[in-house]
Amino acid sequence: MSRTDTPITDELAAYIRQVTLREPEALRRLREETEEHPHASMQTSPEQGQFLHLLARLIAARSTLEVGVFMGYSSTWVALALPGGGKVVACDLSEEYTARARRTWREAGVGEKIDLRLGPAIETLDALIAEGRGGTFDLAFIDADKQNYENYYERALVLLRRGGLIAADNVLWDGRVVDPQDHDADTEAIRAFNRKLHDDQRVALSVVAMGDGLALACKL
Repeated sequence: MSRTDTPITDELAAYIRQVTLREPEALRRLREETEEHPHASMQTSPEQGQFLHLLARLIAARSTLEVGVFMGYSSTWVALALPGGGKVVACDLSEEYTARARRTWREAGVGEKIDLRLGPAIETLDALIAEGRGGTFDLAFIDADKQNYENYYERALVLLRRGGLIAADNVLWDGRVVDPQDHDADTEAIRAFNRKLHDDQRVALSVVAMGDGLALACKL
């Protein structure tokens, strides 16, 4: 054990990926293709994707939520961890991006495990609650518009079972959360979300300094 974090250099990051990453071929192709995309920063890192896969296995997830699909990288990782009959309810607005996601799901053999809901995620989550799905989900991954993080979080808490897990990406916001000169709306939204998590006694909390920061909140 150590009382401090080991700084992650580019060389150490490459080593970690070399000795831990078990990336399926369909996901490797998607990741390499997306590296040239103008919005490549929206894609989950392979280490985070594999970590979500591990979390889903650890909690024996069967029913999961994803808010923010982009091209399907993280949802594929999670779907691969689910047993037969398991489902990822995937929320996104973009038909263009999710068309590529559908291709990845097919190539990875998880197409039947994905329930894609196109439209505003808040409306989708509210519809799930109205359908009586509260307390039935095991895992929720939030990686969408930052100013709605608190709204997504509150709805995810309703939908999760006790012991279920919320994972929220980008909570370090490329270090901008500690820049006193940065008052961008998204930065302020992430700060507010982090404060909310810290004070929320309904969950057990940890933040993993992986990628751009992954907050983990277990519903008590």
